[in-house]
Amino acid sequence: MTNDVKLIDYLRERHSTPVAQIKGPAPDAAELDEILTSAVRVPDHGKIAPWRIVVYRGDVCVSLGETFLEIACAQNGEMTDAAKEAERVRFTRAPLVVGVISTAAPHAKIPEWEQVLSAGAVCLNMLMACEARGYVANWRTEWVAYDAKALTALGVKEGEKVAGFIHVGSSDFPMPDRPRPQLADVVTYA
Repeated sequence: MTNDVKLIDYLRERHSTPVAQIKGPAPDAAELDEILTSAVRVPDHGKIAPWRIVVYRGDVCVSLGETFLEIACAQNGEMTDAAKEAERVRFTRAPLVVGVISTAAPHAKIPEWEQVLSAGAVCLNMLMACEARGYVANWRTEWVAYDAKALTALGVKEGEKVAGFIHVGSSDFPMPDRPRPQLADVVTYA
């Protein structure tokens, strides 16, 4: 089977493995470099790379979970034990989390919207690159992508936005397909 056939098959069947079903192993350092190298090969008007990548794994993910829990408790007051645990494990559910951070900003020639789209393309390329390497991935944001205190803990700078957190690992979870849009409902011809 040619690579073209494999890619088209992937695109026809693409789905997101639930984060709760992602486990180890995750890509090692060399595999991750290959995945990230593929991920950044996206349309980038002006070659300005309006995004950056932050890799979270290991102890830093445990520490972030405690920080997320503190923030959630301060904002929400009393929380159930299950809700507390959900915050603690937010970045340890998968063995690797990759943050794609949009650095889009006003530019003399490149519309900011195009820069934002480029960051989204990095996220999608990362999903495909993980699949090509035999891993699964899920593109998420969740509340931590929009909370000022969580963003500071995550290393996101003022003026930046989270395009996505890509949770990466392995899974043997059978994924049934979900309903997809019918072309007649979303496509028009001018």
